[in-house]
Amino acid sequence: MSITEDEARKVAHLARIRVEDAALPALARELNGILQFMEQLNEVDVEGVEPMTGVTPMRLKRREDVVGAGEMADKILKNAPDAREGFFAVPKVVE
Repeated sequence: MSITEDEARKVAHLARIRVEDAALPALARELNGILQFMEQLNEVDVEGVEPMTGVTPMRLKRREDVVGAGEMADKILKNAPDAREGFFAVPKVVE
């Protein structure tokens, strides 16, 4: 499969990327290179290979799930643009 300049223009339009007409041949070549690489990857035999999320076997660092006092309303409300009586104050939207 080969990408033409018209197809490269369409891909750029769909990606919302402005590409000058002079740069379309280079974009088409790059897209063709990507497609050729994908065709090479399709030739690799992956039968029996387990899927993985990364190249190194690592466990995610986790913290203890501990219930805290949660008494930090003052700190949270300090960031609010308008707080009254210990609550966030928002504009009235229903009459």
